[in-house]
Order: sequence, then structure tokens, then C-alpha cells
Amino acid sequence: MNQTEKAQAFRDLHRRQEAFVIPNPWDIGTARLLELLGFAALATTSAGHAYSIGKPDGTCTRQEVLDHLQALAGSVSLPVSADLGKGFGDSPRSVEESVTLAAATGIVGCSIEDASGRADDPIYDFPLAVERVAAAVAAARRLPFPFTLTARAENFLCGRRDLDDTIRRLQAYQQAGADVLYAPGLRNREEIAAVVQSVDRPVNVLATPAMNLSVSELSQLGVRRISVGSALSRAALGAFLRAANEIQHGTFAFAADAPSHTHLNELFARSAPASAQKQP
Repeated sequence: MNQTEKAQAFRDLHRRQEAFVIPNPWDIGTARLLELLGFAALATTSAGHAYSIGKPDGTCTRQEVLDHLQALAGSVSLPVSADLGKGFGDSPRSVEESVTLAAATGIVGCSIEDASGRADDPIYDFPLAVERVAAAVAAARRLPFPFTLTARAENFLCGRRDLDDTIRRLQAYQQAGADVLYAPGLRNREEIAAVVQSVDRPVNVLATPAMNLSVSELSQLGVRRISVGSALSRAALGAFLRAANEIQHGTFAFAADAPSHTHLNELFARSAPASAQKQP
């Protein structure tokens, strides 16, 4: 599929009656494995990418992220949506520029959040937050394909468990033209239902163990997209750290649970692009 076809396929996923899961790879290898496993679309994770290059979340440069997006989107035939954080700047213009540059990498959607990254004032004031989403939407609408813009209300991830303000923000982002709405950190069925019922756009939910809701249960609540954020990358790093700690203590039992060399070789051979498989 070309970029336009991927973009339309991604839009169509949001129109289904049941929720779809959009997992979050952090490099080419994990993206190809997720495609091989049958997922219909992928989303990047800012944290997972940062960890993969030895940085804390939120410290990658815009160019580092753009390079990552180009490599990842070009490695699979699936639609890819990007986690652009706050858009690499406070101003609406910086957000607009970031969306335009990101779209040129081959992605077909992205998310922009209203978290400022400042400990003393973690959430952008309401008028600026709405203006930033409107700028992102303006950049998306200038593209020659149906780019899907997700607006994120970050209250719950920033210690502000204010559902009323979160809903107020999501409704304003809808009015500004966002295609998908997302409030990561919602904790339970009641909060999710309140958000879904308050807006007229597809809602993305961040799945967590504490939430303890299945794909089917989230679908019944009206959720249309489910992501896992950095959880896959953290699970992989958790296994790595446990194995490394075991080695420090002088044993190697961890390897018994690892996929075999042969199995991984077979998986990556199957996941490689057809052009690469034809190489001698």
C-alpha cells in the first residue's frame, strides 16, 4: 500500500463497531514482528524509542524522532501513527511544523498532547492547548491524504485526576477538528464510559493491568482504539534486567524461557520485506 492507501485503511479501522488494538513497537524488528502477528496498524511510543537509544522519555530531539519514524514506517506495510509528544515546542506554530515534517516520513497519523513537560505547570492552559490542537489539525488538513490527528488530554498522567476538565478539553479538541480523542490514565469503566459518551469522535484508551478490562469489554463501552503505550518495551526491558541480574548472581536459568535462535530466525525471515528475501 502507498501512503494514501495506508491512511484510508487507518481511517476505516476507526469506523468499525468493535475496538481494534494498535500495539506500540519501538524499532524495526518489533514492528515487523507485530505485523507478522496480524495487527492491522501500529503506533510508535516516545518512551520505547527513547529507551532504545539510551535516553529518558521526552529527551529525544525532533530530528531523532523523525529519523525513527521514517525507518519504522518504511519497514512495514501497515499504517503507522506517531507519538509526537507535545509537538517539540510550546507554540502552535512548532506543533504545526512538527506534524508537517512527521507526515513526510511515511506515517499516516499522530498524536499531540497538552502536557507541557514542566513540573511546575504540567498542563497547558486551556486556550493555548486548544490553539495547539487547531494548529495540528490545520497541518493535517493540508496533506494530500486523510491524515488522522489524535488529541490527547494528559491530566490523569500528570497527577490531575480531574475528569470534568479532561472532558472539557476533549470536547474542545473535537471542536478544533481532532479526528480521535485520547485521555491516557483513565482508571475504570465509569471514567471511560463518561469520556466516550461526552464526545462524537473515536476514543483511544490506554490499556493497563489496573484497568482490568478486555478488548471486548472496552468495545462494549464504545471505545474504538486501544493502545498499550510503552508497556511492550518495558516488558522487554524488564525481562532483560531480570536476566542480567540473574547473571550477576551467577546463574543462567533465564535462557530457558527465551525463544530459540532458530525460532527467531524463522520469524524474522518471514517478516522481512519480499525484496530482502530475494537477496542471495
